[in-house]
Amino acid sequence: MIHVRYFASLRERIGRDEEHIELPAGVDTLGALVTHLSARGSPWREALEATPRLMMARNHTLARAETEISDGDEIGLFPPVTGG
Repeated sequence: MIHVRYFASLRERIGRDEEHIELPAGVDTLGALVTHLSARGSPWREALEATPRLMMARNHTLARAETEISDGDEIGLFPPVTGG
């Protein structure tokens, strides 16, 4: 099981800030996880499609789509952020 946390506009569009999910067979990277979440349909698909430059973190470290994930990981998904 992994812990997925949604931040900022993703949290607003999905309607929750976190969830725990069992990793399906074949979902072993962040990119595969995003594809799996999008395949759930609304509201995940719309939220993820509306965030073309999605940022991801695995266990509090920024990561890329090809980063491997496994049971026990905490995944953060968020839109790009800017400073000021």
